[in-house]
Amino acid sequence: MKFSGFDPKMQHRLLSRKSNRTSPAVKFVATPSKIREIREMGLAVHILIPILLIANSAWSSPSPLPSLRERLQAKVKQAPPLQGASLIFDLPLTYNRRVSYWLQFYQTRGRYWFNEWIERSTRFIPMIQKELKDNNLPQDLVYMVMIESGFESNAKSHAEAVGPWQFIEATGGRYGLKSNWWLDERRDFKKSTLAAIRYIKDLHQEFGSWYLVAASYNMGESGLRRQIQKHKTKDFWELSRLGALPQETIDYVPKILAALMISKAPSLYGFRDFSRLEPLDYDLAIVPGGTELTRLADHLGVTHKSLKDLNSEILLGYIPRQVEKHTIRVPKGSLALVSDFLSTRKTKE
Repeated sequence: MKFSGFDPKMQHRLLSRKSNRTSPAVKFVATPSKIREIREMGLAVHILIPILLIANSAWSSPSPLPSLRERLQAKVKQAPPLQGASLIFDLPLTYNRRVSYWLQFYQTRGRYWFNEWIERSTRFIPMIQKELKDNNLPQDLVYMVMIESGFESNAKSHAEAVGPWQFIEATGGRYGLKSNWWLDERRDFKKSTLAAIRYIKDLHQEFGSWYLVAASYNMGESGLRRQIQKHKTKDFWELSRLGALPQETIDYVPKILAALMISKAPSLYGFRDFSRLEPLDYDLAIVPGGTELTRLADHLGVTHKSLKDLNSEILLGYIPRQVEKHTIRVPKGSLALVSDFLSTRKTKE
């Protein structure tokens, strides 16, 4: 099935609506080959054990569990000490039927999209996680962006939400993002991340649970507030069980959990053929109105697309002449060439 545009949430609804509630969970079995693969990847085996045990205890018959536990414990004792653990989760990790369903979905019907998302994520995750860490927020919240937009700055939903964090215009404006005929800061990774951080802090102050933060981010805080008051519970899974939340929100948290589990050990889930992109890096330059990104890109010797991607907030590809000046992003180390371009342009004028 092909889709026009990029709306991960719509794609998921279309592909999964027939089996949304009744799909069987995937059986996650810790085989010796899986354990060897984890060790070869240099991942923290002891951190994966709870996930593997929960999966087997939830979906396997009771009898094999003790022997599985013994085998895993023996593997840990035999494993050499690891230099640091790369599988660290700073969001509460739950494994249940819905999480299992989305793990399976991303490895099968959603595999094409997820492979693209995980590839793009390598460019943007370092920057977003740094901002989250600097603001004392869980760094695993970065996977909200994966579910919201697939790390696509130009993503636009059916509800007119735009950008990597999928802000609607009203909420974006409330948190300082400008949007007009030539500029849409919701598309800017750095600016929208800082706005999302302020929004997430407000949500956490009210709801106190990271699962409810994600739910309110998806459905709106007013709607979630009403359901909490109605059902007298702040347990996300209980609200989901009661059908108090929209189906998209019921699936939103499991999608995030599935995405972070796969992304932290992609090879374990069969994702090996993706490129690791250079992390987002740039210099800032102040340019006057009338500056055209295509001409600047030609002067810098970079593609038009690469400079446009660095400045996705600029809708027209140029700074309007009536704007006095605007700060843009340019490739790292190119400030001297930018200065030369501006001087040449000024001389010609």
